Amino acid sequence: MHKPRILFIATFPPPIHGSAMVSQQIKDSILINDTFDGDYVNLGTSRRMEEIGKGGIWLNLKKLGRFVGAFFKTFGLLLTHRYNLCYCAITCHGSGFLKDAPFVLLCKMFGRKIVIHQHNKGMAKDVDRPVYRWLLPMVYRNAKVILLSWHLYSDIEKVVEKKNVLICPNGIKPTVDPNFKREPNAVPHILFLSNLLIDKGVLVLLDALKLLKDKGYSFVCDFVGSETKDIDDVRFAKEVGKRGLNSIAVYHGRKYGTEKDAYFKQAETFVLPSFNEAFPLVNLEAMEYKLPIVSTNVGGIPDEVKDGESGFVVEPKDTNELADAICKLIGDAQLRRKMGDKAYALFREDFTQEHFEESFVDVLKMCGVKD
Repeated sequence: MHKPRILFIATFPPPIHGSAMVSQQIKDSILINDTFDGDYVNLGTSRRMEEIGKGGIWLNLKKLGRFVGAFFKTFGLLLTHRYNLCYCAITCHGSGFLKDAPFVLLCKMFGRKIVIHQHNKGMAKDVDRPVYRWLLPMVYRNAKVILLSWHLYSDIEKVVEKKNVLICPNGIKPTVDPNFKREPNAVPHILFLSNLLIDKGVLVLLDALKLLKDKGYSFVCDFVGSETKDIDDVRFAKEVGKRGLNSIAVYHGRKYGTEKDAYFKQAETFVLPSFNEAFPLVNLEAMEYKLPIVSTNVGGIPDEVKDGESGFVVEPKDTNELADAICKLIGDAQLRRKMGDKAYALFREDFTQEHFEESFVDVLKMCGVKD
């Protein structure tokens, strides 16, 4: 019996970010490859984090070339293969949506079933704007949509009926020895691990750290991640200096593999005070390292972090609430251990790569793909 054939249109690394990592998981999955025959098209037009959102003549020409190449590859595959399903992991808002929409419309032109995997949010801001008000319904009409959490449905409810929504939370491959021992630090270590973006809450976190310092708390907050057009190392140093956080808030640059592992193991609390997330994988990483998490009430984060059990969920941009939540953890080692153990239990129960792949296969079959 032939396996169902699927055309996967998604963004793949580089650069490394959440949706690209999930797409790579799908491409590399033994279970998914054993269940379906897949062909893959890379939607991404940026090859480095520094290229995202940036222009310039030569960079724009490169991006245009990558777009045209991906579009004609998709056209060629649709012309020469009969797919049971087209899987499209597209951006749902802004210029990214305008770039990705033609791929979905091309698949529709060939009469293929469509499933759209939503790794992001922001549609609600565009739905009544010119162009988007007719293009969004055109793209999403008669398509199934995979969301990472029901918390994200309000973002698309004006365009997508609930009956067409399927839920599949992200998951990551377990890589940490569950018996590892966290060595005690002289002062508590807090970890922020993400790109240096204002929307990731970097400046709000620095403000919260200043409040804690002014109250007499001792701690170190390690910042790990890529510089961006928002915040580079020079601006970060200036922001730290004007808050009097030198040697307290420390930027270490990008870290991968064993270097990143060392920061997770050194940390005792993980903080991601983002303003805009769908379902951040980095919270899942922190859960595997048995870290209590302080994060924000945006996107699917309340499904990842159980408020009061495995960490604290605070409102975005609320410096005082963020500082209070961090304060509870850096001042109570027993609470950190209790919440960290709960976070790890939740990770093993719901957010491993195995759990994600099994759920992903199930939802694709629910989209009408049959063995």
